Amino acid sequence: MLLNNNVTEFILLGLTQDPVKKKIVFVIFLLSYLGTLLGNSLIIITIKTSRALGSPMYFFLFYLSLSDTCFCTAIAPRMVVDILQKTITISFSECIIQIFSFHFFGCMEILILILMAVDRYVAICKPLHYMSIMNRRVCSVLVALAWVASCVHSSVQIFLTLRLPFCGPNVTDHYLCDLHPLLQLACTDTYVTNLLLVSNSGALCIMSFVMLMFSYVIILHSLRNHSAEGRKKALSTCISHIIVVILFFVPCMFIYTRPATTFPMDKMITVFYTIGTPLLNRLIYTLRNAEVKNAMRKIWKKN
Repeated sequence: MLLNNNVTEFILLGLTQDPVKKKIVFVIFLLSYLGTLLGNSLIIITIKTSRALGSPMYFFLFYLSLSDTCFCTAIAPRMVVDILQKTITISFSECIIQIFSFHFFGCMEILILILMAVDRYVAICKPLHYMSIMNRRVCSVLVALAWVASCVHSSVQIFLTLRLPFCGPNVTDHYLCDLHPLLQLACTDTYVTNLLLVSNSGALCIMSFVMLMFSYVIILHSLRNHSAEGRKKALSTCISHIIVVILFFVPCMFIYTRPATTFPMDKMITVFYTIGTPLLNRLIYTLRNAEVKNAMRKIWKKN
């Protein structure tokens, strides 16, 4: 329930107020977003049309690319349009929608990364039982559970936001709506809300990161018993996953695991994992994966 809320819109200060820098940022972010859309679309189309990419790993990669696209789309289009505006305003309802979609697809991406780590563990540590354990029905159920968990996580964010009373200042030094910067504008003590935020988003980031890194340590340790060719292929796949995990989780942990204080670098760190990481993910998964590159070449030649 909305509590004593006299604020109907928020004013975002954006990334910069300099007109020249705004134009540079506009070009960079527009190209980055288009690159992300193009890269994810290529991966989605390749996985859907190539028979060679029918393994569970590419089933999860399909949903990772899909959630990555939606995650970036929840922020980038509006941000690109807002950059050239003199005054950036966002209504309270639009702010709520952005928070929900941002956290929903962000959480979805985290959970898909965990499922991909589970898939690699079963494939490398239990190869004889891989197809029986990670069959299509099991994979579909796991993805469905990830959607449900993401909905629960983002609903908690909305619940915490709607309980905050905004009755005074409505200017926030950011380029998007998120619960963390909005805590600075609430006209009440936000200590409990901040604890809930850390226990929700912060705990999700830390626990997922530790779980992922621990699983990959186990996987890399088990590679000692594989052949040289098997080690090389598995190592290449795992390194790609580890790079993506580090690029995504380190900035997230910096933002969501500390008190509700703002630092000058917060906006650039948020830019990195909302715009930069989705673009880099596509490059990492395509350039370091021979099967994906070969499948793309076949589709390109066929067309």
